[in-house]
Amino acid sequence: MTEPDGPVAVIVLAAGEGTRMKSATLPKVMHGFAGRSLLGHVLASARGLGAGRTVVVVGHRREQVTEHLAAISAEAIAVVQHEQRGTGHAVRVALAAVPATSDGIVVVLPGDAPLLAPETLADLVRSHRESKAAVTLLTSVVTDPTGYGRVIRGSAGVTRVVEQKDADAGELAVCEIASGVYAFDHAVLRDAVGRLSTDNAQGEEYLPDVVSLAVADGRRVSALIAPAEQTAGVNDRVQLAAAHRAYNDRLLTEHMRAGVTVVDPATTWVDAGVRLEPDVTLLPAVELHGATSVAAGATVGPQVTLTDTAVGPGSRISRAVAQQAIVGAEVTVGPFAYLRPGTVLADGVHIGTYVEIKNSDIGTGSKVPHLSYVGDATIGEHTNIGAATVFVNYDGVDKHRSVIGDHARTGADNMFVAPVVVGDGAYTAAGSVITEDVPPGSMGVARARQRNVEDWVARKRPGTAAHVAATRRAQSSDDESGNTA
Repeated sequence: MTEPDGPVAVIVLAAGEGTRMKSATLPKVMHGFAGRSLLGHVLASARGLGAGRTVVVVGHRREQVTEHLAAISAEAIAVVQHEQRGTGHAVRVALAAVPATSDGIVVVLPGDAPLLAPETLADLVRSHRESKAAVTLLTSVVTDPTGYGRVIRGSAGVTRVVEQKDADAGELAVCEIASGVYAFDHAVLRDAVGRLSTDNAQGEEYLPDVVSLAVADGRRVSALIAPAEQTAGVNDRVQLAAAHRAYNDRLLTEHMRAGVTVVDPATTWVDAGVRLEPDVTLLPAVELHGATSVAAGATVGPQVTLTDTAVGPGSRISRAVAQQAIVGAEVTVGPFAYLRPGTVLADGVHIGTYVEIKNSDIGTGSKVPHLSYVGDATIGEHTNIGAATVFVNYDGVDKHRSVIGDHARTGADNMFVAPVVVGDGAYTAAGSVITEDVPPGSMGVARARQRNVEDWVARKRPGTAAHVAATRRAQSSDDESGNTA
């Protein structure tokens, strides 16, 4: 997609307030989906153009947007539009960050068009270069053009763009709209933005008026028509949700064509940074976020949420949540398991029902089958952790670590009070609270000897249902004993 001779600059307009988002916390361009902000999506699409520099115009909540920009695109240059006096004025401000003597193409993009495809932007630049135009617009034909600038064509091509508030009845009937995406000859753009008028309904410097100026100067203006689903902007939360759905459908289609099985795309959500290898299967109700990766042959779902988690080949995760975890090959997790940050599962591990693991390493072939919490622990290879086990890792001030060796067998309902070490091949008895190290090959028993208090119910709970049941059972036993005699 990268042109051999990239644009001089890409300018992204991100200064607007976005009042229709009705947000008290975020400027419009910082809302987003699929692991990116709206601004992040636009920058990602433009990156393939290989521009000499990327300039982002900020205004509303500029400190917040500038900080976000530094985090997602360190090479981009933020310039401030102190007063929002229109898109033409914003471009004029941005050009101060572009060397005036640079020959070539300047691409201008809105910061709220997250569905622009990199291929479409590359086609725009290519079309502009091949047509030798001064200005090339990216346009779309829509069924309802309300709110958009109309593209007016004459016998020689595009003659002007008319904003909704300035259009007459005939112009309002035009269904070809300007998307706010342009490729300009740098010199033409720089000259034209210095001549823009504010004589319009909004009293602003309109960037689309550069088209009229170029035509008046006898220069060629061309247009490339793109699908409307790519050029749609996001102005409120309804459009944000619609854009997310469209983008997710696009991503899943790409993954499926690359060999991934997605059983129910309508309930499967994948972030832009997720990596899926061929022969991965995603069952219904799966969400994959951040830098999650899933290797070939793995099955994820149903009802699984993974964030920044790596899943190895052939593994199976069902009805589980994982954050910042590493899952090896041929691992089974779930149902109803929770892998918290720092969890590392080696190959062949089994994590069963209602198991929570945090900041722990589980060795090859080991099992934590059910109803257990493993926190701040190292478990060796081919070890079995009994049901209802708790690693007691917190003393109220600090966290401590426990170690269970290779081929160990721990009993049900154990508590390991950290720091403690259970050696290779060791066993622990059911119901034990292990507070001291268990040497390799030993049996750790830490529980009181059982004693039964005879007739306690008759003395302490006379007349209760328990007393009646116990008396009935005793009577039955006596009768049976008499019959036998």
